[in-house]
Amino acid sequence: QVQLVESGGGLVQPGGSLRLSCAASGFTAAYYFIGWFRQAPGKEREGVSCISSSDGSAYYVDSVKGRFTISRDNAKNTVYLQMNSLKPEDTAVYYCAADRSYRRLGHTIVADAKEADRYLEVWGQGTLVTVSS
Repeated sequence: QVQLVESGGGLVQPGGSLRLSCAASGFTAAYYFIGWFRQAPGKEREGVSCISSSDGSAYYVDSVKGRFTISRDNAKNTVYLQMNSLKPEDTAVYYCAADRSYRRLGHTIVADAKEADRYLEVWGQGTLVTVSS
């Protein structure tokens, strides 16, 4: 069964850190571009970050640049999102997604996150991150 499973979410105080994991099964994630999305309560889904399948190059949206780091461990078929200096506005359900097209993934990250679960090949079930004191 082809699937992505996110984990690592939870409750953290402002300024704290969390590391999310996105574990792939049923396919080889190394051949896919992987992206992270999030959806805050009452808000539209937005793109967060994505990582290349080849050279590990990464893209971040401005709101998380300098605070979040995406990485991948192909031996474990897993992608990570290290989140530091967390803010209350980072509270959201975080989803990972995989696609063999960087153009398609990049477009959804930057411009069409709302439709990402329709366009991208594999979509996870999400993990909740709550940043609150």
